[in-house]
Amino acid sequence: MFGERIAITGMGAVTPIGIGVRSYWVNLLEGRGGVSTISRFDPEGLPVKIAAEVKHFHPADFLPKKLVGQTDIFMQFALAAAAEALADSNLQAEPERVGIVLGTALGGISSAADAQEQITSSGSFRVSPHLVPKILGNIAAAHIAMAHRFTGPSLTVGTACSSGADAVGLAAMLLATGQADAVVAVGAESILTGLMAAGLASARALSMRNDDPAGASRPFDLQRDGFVMGEGGGAVVLETLRGAEGRGADIKAELLGYASCTDAYHVTSPEPEGRGEVYCIRQALERAGLAPSDIGYINAHGTSTPIGDRIETKALKTVFGDSVRSIPVSSTKGATGHLMGAGGITELIACIQAVREGVLPPTINYEHPDPECDLDYVPNRARQTEAKAAMSNSFGFGGQNASLIAGRYGGF
Repeated sequence: MFGERIAITGMGAVTPIGIGVRSYWVNLLEGRGGVSTISRFDPEGLPVKIAAEVKHFHPADFLPKKLVGQTDIFMQFALAAAAEALADSNLQAEPERVGIVLGTALGGISSAADAQEQITSSGSFRVSPHLVPKILGNIAAAHIAMAHRFTGPSLTVGTACSSGADAVGLAAMLLATGQADAVVAVGAESILTGLMAAGLASARALSMRNDDPAGASRPFDLQRDGFVMGEGGGAVVLETLRGAEGRGADIKAELLGYASCTDAYHVTSPEPEGRGEVYCIRQALERAGLAPSDIGYINAHGTSTPIGDRIETKALKTVFGDSVRSIPVSSTKGATGHLMGAGGITELIACIQAVREGVLPPTINYEHPDPECDLDYVPNRARQTEAKAAMSNSFGFGGQNASLIAGRYGGF
């Protein structure tokens, strides 16, 4: 697809169920959830009082103390995830040949909301000189570049919940066109503010299970009632396979395929027949040179919304036909909540780990089968697998669709 085979040589993750890839992965397999009552701010008066917060994250452990006060929390997640991925990769490349592509849906929305609240309550417009850089989405990539002295391409992608997946796809394109020898693809997000909770609740997008936070995110379950806001960061280091093999890198997986398209239908609702999702998935398969039967696992977008999960199920049936019932499909958002721009990469990492270690993460909180969502969702318990290739799907507001396919190194 890319003209060059693409290797993934490093991974990093900051999630509501664990900081670091190992912690994230172990807790996914053990079925632990990260949703609880909001503690980041006082949710009193809001219709939604739950979220999947990153716990025990101390930014000073990952970036200089001076920088902590100058960065939004989504930037801190990005820096931490990128640092882990780069250390995991042991990357060796000239600084001008290393690029960064970062995906985020809402950038520094937390800092913007906090500043406005401060202005409103105090009546003063005196704000920090760091406010604007904390809000701008592209500054997260700039901080990563400065931290590691990378001077290659630096791009920021904002395609809603597909942002992280699209960051990976764009990173691969930079490699394929010779604009970089290695690219750090990052997804990062923190939208945990009263403003976003109120807006998404008004749009009837969020779960209202305030009295049962642990059971609120329940993808594909008949009693699902909306998604749960999450936050975090994910990062992967991509290199040409030729370059990675040449330096003896520890190759985690190959990126086999990527596709992106739009529904051109509605700003929040997916097209009812899932046509955009179908086209995107088929394009990813075609560009990877794979048949539907080559996919051994699908990490679904699966947000736990009544309409979204049903349409995604319909789309998978259209693409994979009768064989879809023999393909395990799980949504890790049952555990992490919806990480927005970070989800595309943390979920790709789950796919990579699945094909590397031969085990599938479950869909937790799946208790009540839905007749319209009747696939094998790997309910509640991890499962052994022989999958050589896995697909990760990300669908976002605006009709954004992105699909990634990762394959076992040497498996194809």
